[in-house]
Amino acid sequence: MLKRIAVLISGGGTNLQAVIDACESKRVPGQVVGVISNKADAYGLKRADNHLISSHVISRSNYPDKKERTKALIKSLESMKPDLIVLAGFLEILQPEFIRAFSDKIINIHPSLIPKYAGKGYYGMKVHEAVIKAGEAFSGATVHFVDEHVDTGQIIIQESLRVASDETPESLQKRVLNIEHKILIESINKCLRSEV
Repeated sequence: MLKRIAVLISGGGTNLQAVIDACESKRVPGQVVGVISNKADAYGLKRADNHLISSHVISRSNYPDKKERTKALIKSLESMKPDLIVLAGFLEILQPEFIRAFSDKIINIHPSLIPKYAGKGYYGMKVHEAVIKAGEAFSGATVHFVDEHVDTGQIIIQESLRVASDETPESLQKRVLNIEHKILIESINKCLRSEV
């Protein structure tokens, strides 16, 4: 019996694509049963459509009230009956009632070596810019469980790379993204097989 995976996105959806590909090639014992985006123009929604995966937009534009938006998110996900919820570049801080509704079922991918460059304000290119500005020798990515705080949940897998002397935020983002795709799949497997 395949496990049910729901994915939350905000942008291009390359991590979503990595999860879909891993499911379709049987490298993950699951299937993506639904995608939710908080941006109506997220390219990840097109990726879901390309694979006939149900998708929904729950954003500030159609749910301006945060409490109503959280209720809509919970209701939408409950209808999907997910075994695991994957935040794959989802750029919105989830409310405590959402976390409680799906306790120990939510994981997030973050483009740094948590606890460095994590928490409020650290997302996307901002992380890579901060790493280079600080002259860090290493960076990487982390997959962790989501708790009621930002980027503080139990780490599942973390992998690092050496920052090149001529690194730019753009080149670092590309290199870290390769790690993200790899460790996200490894983490999903660990979660679905109850190894964490």
